[in-house]
Amino acid sequence: MAIEGMNHFTVLTDDLEATQRFYTGVLGLAPGPRPDLGFPGVWLYCGDQPVLHVIAGRALPEDPRGVLDHMAFTATDLPGVTAALRANGIAYDLRRQAESGTWQLFCFDPSGARVELDFAASEPAPTP
Repeated sequence: MAIEGMNHFTVLTDDLEATQRFYTGVLGLAPGPRPDLGFPGVWLYCGDQPVLHVIAGRALPEDPRGVLDHMAFTATDLPGVTAALRANGIAYDLRRQAESGTWQLFCFDPSGARVELDFAASEPAPTP
């Protein structure tokens, strides 16, 4: 098979600073090296891997989700993440898979991209 793994997602934004704050300050990705591509943006890393490219300066689609329904990340510290989302006024939907017990948290970034965070079944439930 030619595909060996997922490289990255790219999201468009009309507010680069707010989008970067969401993914770094709330979700914990880190900005990192990005080549000069001739347009504004940022690459956000999980460890050494640039997993999310954010592009500014382009028109956003009428439906901000476009054909991509959502992007999902494996995450840790469910209580801490939900507290950070609440502190930043970000609404979320938290579900628990019936069979596996995996926690699934869904929210939207500042540009309307749907984000899923998956937490291990062993994570404690967040406080209301």
